[in-house]
Amino acid sequence: MAKVVICLDGSQYAEDAYNWYVQNFHQAGNKVLFLHSPESYINATTMSPGRVLECQREADAKTAELKAKFISKANADNVEAEFVVESAEKPGHAICEFAQKNDATFIVTGTRGMGKLRRTLLGSVSDFVVHHSHVPVLVCRHTKDK
Repeated sequence: MAKVVICLDGSQYAEDAYNWYVQNFHQAGNKVLFLHSPESYINATTMSPGRVLECQREADAKTAELKAKFISKANADNVEAEFVVESAEKPGHAICEFAQKNDATFIVTGTRGMGKLRRTLLGSVSDFVVHHSHVPVLVCRHTKDK
């Protein structure tokens, strides 16, 4: 049985990656571990405590929505799945550590397909994962809107 980590961030790119995985790569017996690393407001020092609490509640609500959506999709697709939340300052680190700690067979992630300059300035989670993961990484590039 393969353990497949699918990275979720609430974007269409992550959903496209899941859909591509199911249509092209999934095999009966694989277990999908949906991994979400939400923004953390624990160390926010430039906001008032009330605003930090409000932002954290919003992040928690988005995480619950994401979980419901993807567990429902997995059930409809007959995919054995579990939803896991890993809080971390840097999502790329959380993904690589989680995959290694859970003996993942491979990681599936989406990407926005940023150019070199934007990726250099903004950083790219998928780029980080490709270069630091101890397991193979399947990067599903975004498709242009038709």
